[in-house]
Amino acid sequence: MNWIEDSINQYYDWLKTKTYAKADEQSGWVAVTTPFLGLFNDPIEIYMKMEDDTILMSDDGVTLKNLELAGASITRSPKRKEWLDFILLNYGIALENGELCVRAKQADSSQKKHNLICAISEITDMEITAKHIVSSLFRDDVKQLLDEQEIIYTPQFITKGSSGIEFTFDFQIAGRNKELVLKSFNSLNRINVPNFLFSLDDIKPVREKTSGKEMLSLAVVNDIEKDIKPEYINALKSRNTDILFWSERSKPENLQKLRPTG
Repeated sequence: MNWIEDSINQYYDWLKTKTYAKADEQSGWVAVTTPFLGLFNDPIEIYMKMEDDTILMSDDGVTLKNLELAGASITRSPKRKEWLDFILLNYGIALENGELCVRAKQADSSQKKHNLICAISEITDMEITAKHIVSSLFRDDVKQLLDEQEIIYTPQFITKGSSGIEFTFDFQIAGRNKELVLKSFNSLNRINVPNFLFSLDDIKPVREKTSGKEMLSLAVVNDIEKDIKPEYINALKSRNTDILFWSERSKPENLQKLRPTG
């Protein structure tokens, strides 16, 4: 077993040991506490309930309520509402009376649970828009850069890893013998960096086997007026992920990172 397999197994063990479930016998709901952190550095919780042969999953409305408390109201920002709708569509999540919800069968419950947690994480990241007035979201800015460089790409690239779980990357850029998966980070935190690294470890051997190409990864990081913790940069580099800081995007050597050679 090589070090990548060890790392993946350690991540699985960490998820299992740090995930807790508490059932409410009267309501039938089960609160599942995950190791991922939410907006106020509290663990993300999802709630699950079995009805006939369907598993209901919900965030109990906490995600949008926390954004409201942080000053990043969805209802008062058309741009945030637009992005919320995009995230929900991307992960197959419904919004019902302020709650993020999804319904699953036993066979696809793991995928749906993963999708709900990813949606909560990405929606939570919109809190950053409460601190600065922005005309567009960072992913849109990255898309514009690719368009300006006349780079052909696949947006919202979805691929399945060795675990059987599907992962979404912002962009995929194909070369003759190499392909590049790109993730834009408006901020780096304890949720999105480990998630990204886990997804890379999971999909890389599958993609390289099925496509016959070497798979490269690039993190485009918004460092404008932000302090980036070195530990997150080191973590990305430890998985051979290249990094493009947004403040240095015009440098020729950084623009070249967007083009997988070979």
